[in-house]
Amino acid sequence: MKSNVLVTLYAAIGIAFSGAALAQTAAAGAIKIENAYTRATVPGQQVAGGFMKIENKGAADQLVSASSPAAGEVQLHEMAMEGNVMKMRQVKDIAVPAGGAVELKPGGLHLMFMNIKAPLAAGQTVPVKLKFAKAGEVEVKMPVNAMGGQGAGHGAGHGGAMKH
Repeated sequence: MKSNVLVTLYAAIGIAFSGAALAQTAAAGAIKIENAYTRATVPGQQVAGGFMKIENKGAADQLVSASSPAAGEVQLHEMAMEGNVMKMRQVKDIAVPAGGAVELKPGGLHLMFMNIKAPLAAGQTVPVKLKFAKAGEVEVKMPVNAMGGQGAGHGAGHGGAMKH
């Protein structure tokens, strides 16, 4: 039953890549966070994705954790197609290559806000603390974009079922 509820929530969020979106930039040491955003949620929705580009001008690093007062927990997640089934799993860290970048985006690596305390409304910002193994902590204020805008989602829309 739990996985059906999650599939329904993800499907409600959907994936679309249209419209302009608000995004925020922040930095810590060699790490620069660009285009950070999350999506508006509906009442009762307990999960939401967090997306951004992480650039690294220094030595290899790892995003090891994230937290936000807006959610009971923020997990690091990865999504991938296995056959025609979308699978999502929690990962212990996200590698940020030396002199490179990693993109957290719908359908791939992302933050997962779990047990959202109140609906996320378009126009708000959500404070998120990111912890890197070497660069330390950086706080990002993630704009909440309206449903149907950039990165409209997280999960469904890849032509197959999703398994959490």
